[in-house]
Amino acid sequence: MMKLTALKVDPEFQGKIPPLTFEELEQLEKNIVNDGKVINPIIVWNRLIVDGHNRYAILQKHPDIPYTVHEKEFADRFEVIIWICKNQLGRRNLSPEQKNYLLGKQYEAEKVAHGGDRKSADAKSSYHNDNLISGEKTCDRIAKENGVNRITVIRAEKFANCVDEAEKISPGSRQKILSGTVKGTAKDIMSLARTPPEERSALVEKICMPKEPKKFTNKSSSTTKKKKVKKKQPDAVEGLSCSVETIPAVIEEPPKPQKALTELQTIRVLSNKMESVEQVADAEGMLSEVESAADAMIYRLDVCFEHYPEFLKNPNIRQKVVELLQKAKEYIVKLEGEFAYD
Repeated sequence: MMKLTALKVDPEFQGKIPPLTFEELEQLEKNIVNDGKVINPIIVWNRLIVDGHNRYAILQKHPDIPYTVHEKEFADRFEVIIWICKNQLGRRNLSPEQKNYLLGKQYEAEKVAHGGDRKSADAKSSYHNDNLISGEKTCDRIAKENGVNRITVIRAEKFANCVDEAEKISPGSRQKILSGTVKGTAKDIMSLARTPPEERSALVEKICMPKEPKKFTNKSSSTTKKKKVKKKQPDAVEGLSCSVETIPAVIEEPPKPQKALTELQTIRVLSNKMESVEQVADAEGMLSEVESAADAMIYRLDVCFEHYPEFLKNPNIRQKVVELLQKAKEYIVKLEGEFAYD
């Protein structure tokens, strides 16, 4: 058995693995101590830890606990990174930020491993597995493997690179961003690439400010309910007001003063706000926010159904779930109608 002292931690490999929370790490340590052994092996390549960094850290505190090491063969570091990203993406407890980061790093590593720049003469001649130009594009294949579209993969690479840049500017930023607890949105983070170097430190500090706790209001009146609904915008556009009194809607035919905004008009209001000096937006940015909102909803539903399967055996609870999801369905159907006749 390979000794613990022979194993090494590679910062680049470790940085691709979403960190556990303090509570999760504490629970993992308790499980290992109670089991009296480390059940899952530590995966290594050339004595570098590929998977099992948390188990390795716990073993250093409890060196008498038995463990196993599994050595894998990889052609180079890029193949290691690709394996790490795929392995992590196969787990279901990832936040949307962590998933985007891993998608981006996998795409980046696979492009290098499969020839790098498609436009260069070296790339066209050096790719030995398939024709780089005529074959399926890397982003399309990764998108298909993960059930997303190619734009998501391309955007994920930009997101991941900006997260890494934020980490260079302010160590610890990556963990904060990937935990999903910061104020900055994916769009804010990607704007780092367009920010002058001298202004990036201030932007990272602003991005990493913790989210404010959500405020809960009483449901004593319909007015209160309406205000609460407007406050529960997706995180991607959190903080933007949809109120008619504060933001003038940019539409071809303005609604009557007393008439509530439709969902389509609300989207236009948000778009107008996003085009202000404080937050410039484009069509791709808006689509990114919509897609992130949809992904977040699906992710949270999957987590609920996976963690509480026993509840779904109750017919009354299943019916209640259907009724709750009907709200989302009705909202989408209403949007489809408005878009169709706009």
